[in-house]
Amino acid sequence: MSYHRAMHFDLPSDTNSPDQATAMTTSEVADLLRSHAKLENEVVALRRQVAWFQRQIFGEKSERRIPESNALQGTLGEAFNIVPETLPAAKKRRIDGYEREQKPKRPTEGADESTLFFDETKVPVEVIHVPNLNATGLTADEYEIIDEKVSYRLAQRPGSYVVLKYVRPVIKRRDTQTLSCPPAPTGVIDGSRADVSFIAGMLVDKFAYHQPLYRQHQHLRDAGIDVSRAWLTQLTQSAIWLLTPVFEAMADSVRESRVKTMDETPIKAGQAGPGKLKKAYFWPVYGERDEICFFYYPSRSQRHVVEALGLKPPDNAVLQSDGYFAYDEYAKKTGLTHAQCWAHVRREIFEAQDIDPARAEEALQMIGAFYEIEKCIRQQGLSGEAKRARRQTEAKPLVGKFFEWIDKAFALHGFLPTNPFMKALAYAKKRRIHLEVYLNDPDVPIDTNHLERALRVIPLGRKNWMFAWTELGARQIGIVQSLLVTCRLHDINPYDYFVDVLQRIGQHPASEVRQLIPREWKQRFANNPLRCDLQHPARQNNNAI
Repeated sequence: MSYHRAMHFDLPSDTNSPDQATAMTTSEVADLLRSHAKLENEVVALRRQVAWFQRQIFGEKSERRIPESNALQGTLGEAFNIVPETLPAAKKRRIDGYEREQKPKRPTEGADESTLFFDETKVPVEVIHVPNLNATGLTADEYEIIDEKVSYRLAQRPGSYVVLKYVRPVIKRRDTQTLSCPPAPTGVIDGSRADVSFIAGMLVDKFAYHQPLYRQHQHLRDAGIDVSRAWLTQLTQSAIWLLTPVFEAMADSVRESRVKTMDETPIKAGQAGPGKLKKAYFWPVYGERDEICFFYYPSRSQRHVVEALGLKPPDNAVLQSDGYFAYDEYAKKTGLTHAQCWAHVRREIFEAQDIDPARAEEALQMIGAFYEIEKCIRQQGLSGEAKRARRQTEAKPLVGKFFEWIDKAFALHGFLPTNPFMKALAYAKKRRIHLEVYLNDPDVPIDTNHLERALRVIPLGRKNWMFAWTELGARQIGIVQSLLVTCRLHDINPYDYFVDVLQRIGQHPASEVRQLIPREWKQRFANNPLRCDLQHPARQNNNAI
């Protein structure tokens, strides 16, 4: 008897009462459903993460649609058939302390200038004889060379360093006993011993080939040239200061474009505290004349769109971007048309394809049809009205079917997205009007991939120089990259461009600085650019010592 009483008290009382069971159904079912939905979302999120890790370790990271091979492929969580008995030992990493830079020794009395910053046994020296104009028209009997003054300038050929030795004869006229010596050639930076070729090469190495100044300093030292890293930094800043008016002129040219593309990419610049750096952004703007400007701003605030583009866009202007709300707010404020990018829609679906592979494949095929039409348009060289007509007759019906397909998917699963795949479809559904802009305007591309390719220099640079020590340095990075990338877009050799413009900027009228932006420079000066002394044909024939 006592046993049955004990069992009675151990059992839940609601199991014996229909009223209590009903109460549980009405009061707790909602909580159970919410808990179930939460757990289901967590499972979906974890499945998505596992699928991502599988792609990173075993699969293709590219977004290209590549058919799966028949070869056996291991997946995350499966056992491996072959496991190495011994694993390679991890390489020990040793972080050396900062090398204390030695101050250059002061020249001693009577010392040759060549011993100050380069090694003649390692560095080739080319001799350039500077004629004394005061000896013009005089015979050899009318004057005598009593001494020579020597000055040196560091120059660079692509891939090598050269020291230019300027030999300037000091003459004494026999009749008047007067002495004269021609002045040393002036450089683009007053008082600097760096030739314009070295400055141009340093900028190209740092910003095009992502060689930080400390690596260039090591290269110089290994080549037998003894200069300080601080000198390289000052030289870079001085050169960029000369190029700043050209960048500002190109920024005005980009703002005048009717169709512009804009994006933002992060960078660390400036100190936020001990051991911390501020997070800032480059806002690249791509104009319809194949010009790009990297504007630096300290945040991702929407006000920077106004600061970069202004509040007076051209007539019928179009701004193309990703789905960031700041661009839509700018479009509403200025009244221009806001177009968005199909590549971002495709990327959202691609990254969620592991949740619903069948329907994701169907969506990717439909978007792929849009791109096939664009490919045919490019191959046939269509533009203007012919391009718009092709998009209207072929692409527009397919785009309409794509959004009808999305509406049906939402009708089956409810209006609110419940998983990453439905969220990807919601991303496209919400932006339908902006995604269809390209169908009616032949100058608007289908996506922002042209800008994505152009701004790739920033992520590549970050992997090498990692951050900008100051915000001023970040702005200077944007200035040089704007000119350099635009040179690439117009098939201009950036080394030749910088050699010419750095010399021309000092004598060019300020009111005509726009002639020096890469697009117009190619039309006006590319056929006969200014050369450095190292490239002068007459001087290249001189024998090196």
